[in-house]
Amino acid sequence: MNMTDVFIIWGLFGVFFIGMGIVDCFAKKPVGFWANCETIAVENVKSYNRSVGILFCAYGIIFILLGVPMLWTDFPWILIVTPGIMLESIAAMIVYTVVIEPKYRKK
Repeated sequence: MNMTDVFIIWGLFGVFFIGMGIVDCFAKKPVGFWANCETIAVENVKSYNRSVGILFCAYGIIFILLGVPMLWTDFPWILIVTPGIMLESIAAMIVYTVVIEPKYRKK
């Protein structure tokens, strides 16, 4: 398997996150961010879902962009890209916890 094949698989995972974000934008019930957790009580479901959907779309786009260096050479870029994904994931959690959840949580 060459690095182009690896990037294609990588890109499919990014497209999955983008697709999940698009579905979340149009959901009628509040969408969950955390796995296996109950969704928070939300005041404005439409705006909340749109915010979470945009977060997932941005995550997917950045995920794909972080994989682009794998196309340039056979160097194991995955060793460099992996910390980027970890930082991206932590940043998404911080954005959700600090910005989105407090803004839309029912008071």
